[in-house]
Amino acid sequence: MGFKMGIVGLPNVGKSTLFNALTKTAAAQAANFPFCTIEPNVGEVAVPDERLDKLAAIAGSKEIIPTRMTFVDIAGLVKGASKGEGLGNQFLANIRETDAIAQVLRCFEDDDVTHVDGRIDPVADAETIETELMIADLESVEKRLANLVRKIRGGDKEAKDQERLLQSAKEALESGRPARTVEVAEDDQKAWRMLQLLTAKPILYVCNVEESSASTGNSLSEKVAQMAAAQGAGTVVISAKIEEEISQLDADEAEMFLEEMGLEEAGLDRLIRAGYDLLNLQTYFTVGPKEARAWTILKGTLAPAAAGVIHGDFERGFIRAETIAYNDYIAGKGEAGAKEAGKFRVEGKTYEVKDGDVLHFLFNA
Repeated sequence: MGFKMGIVGLPNVGKSTLFNALTKTAAAQAANFPFCTIEPNVGEVAVPDERLDKLAAIAGSKEIIPTRMTFVDIAGLVKGASKGEGLGNQFLANIRETDAIAQVLRCFEDDDVTHVDGRIDPVADAETIETELMIADLESVEKRLANLVRKIRGGDKEAKDQERLLQSAKEALESGRPARTVEVAEDDQKAWRMLQLLTAKPILYVCNVEESSASTGNSLSEKVAQMAAAQGAGTVVISAKIEEEISQLDADEAEMFLEEMGLEEAGLDRLIRAGYDLLNLQTYFTVGPKEARAWTILKGTLAPAAAGVIHGDFERGFIRAETIAYNDYIAGKGEAGAKEAGKFRVEGKTYEVKDGDVLHFLFNA
């Protein structure tokens, strides 16, 4: 299980440049005019995790299979998108299919790159996008409520539950708050997600700064950070131009380049880590001579459900999970050493898988 993150923003903020860098492709045309991205470009990238390489080296794994993350580069949004302006309808349909939103904000000055509104104000840009998404959500909610009237009169319990959730969303949206600010009970979480409200999706603000500010950010990215903190949202500072350059280099060259720029890691690593935090994700590993592989699950996932990520039969016929914590596997230089040190555990159906666990599942076919 990876996750799908939509890259959104106003035209000419660096979305497609970032997408190209992240996926190391030229699938998205980065051009200095609105709507250069006409169709949503979808790219998969391996999630970097140095732990996987270390595990593979110890186990002598022939193949290393990281977990993957999907990025969707979505056409630039403008004011009026909720009414179909620009490529609004297409934009809104594409964003519904993502798990989270990475909202790219222009935090750099450049007279050669035009801004659709003729000014550089990332906070105002974020408000423009949020407003359009809230308007679209409100229209969707009102239509659904109207369609539920007959079912509710007929005593349909599911329709009544749906109406209750839709009314909560409507109240928030009419007061100028996104749907993600609504407190939803645990029992209602599944039904709430089924509503597919645009503003219910977790959001990460990506501040695209000039190259010289990549390591420290600038006054514009600081404003975004303040806005995000007030919302309880995340922020990442990235220079799309630097990421684009890094994507063309081999590993050694990239490391030297990052050092020269005063950066400890590539923006991709920061973006993925922030995305994991945003969606409450973690990683466990399966390791052997054939392959070392990473698997992504939600934090709090129990062992049978974690096994089900590999194959449904593993979850249905789950017996137990043989477990070694990552640090114990490394310290013991493998499974045998971990066993000798007493770090090998057998866990049952109620075990909550931890980040970095090395697991082997036993199941009945």
